[in-house]
Amino acid sequence: MTIDWIAFTPWSSLVGGILLGLASALFIIVNGRILGISGIVGGLLRPRTGDVGWRVAFLLGLLAAPVLFGLVANVPSPRIDAEWGTVILAGLLVGVGTRYGSGCTSGHGVCGLSRLSPRSLVATLSFMGAGFLIVYGVRHL
Repeated sequence: MTIDWIAFTPWSSLVGGILLGLASALFIIVNGRILGISGIVGGLLRPRTGDVGWRVAFLLGLLAAPVLFGLVANVPSPRIDAEWGTVILAGLLVGVGTRYGSGCTSGHGVCGLSRLSPRSLVATLSFMGAGFLIVYGVRHL
């Protein structure tokens, strides 16, 4: 494994991680809810009275952030080294895993681990381990 030192961005990655941690902490302190994308989107599929507004606002902010960032900085174009069928299958598997695991990487990996949740530790180890195995299998076997 090699690191592309030209594209390596430790400072922006550190700032991004700090901002994600602060946003997660503020969200749970202010709203008493876990900042998990699958839970926020899932709540829109079966909406409760008075619960839709903040979820829609959150998702709009999530979509607007990169657009606004693009107005002040050069946004690199993403590069995915896979065919569309593989990408679609991967998305479906992530969705199924999120459903079975009762949460996603942001809910378990960021918020759950910071709360020292044993369930989130098992979930995070499971999805990270599965991801490592899949990438190894696809690239080397």
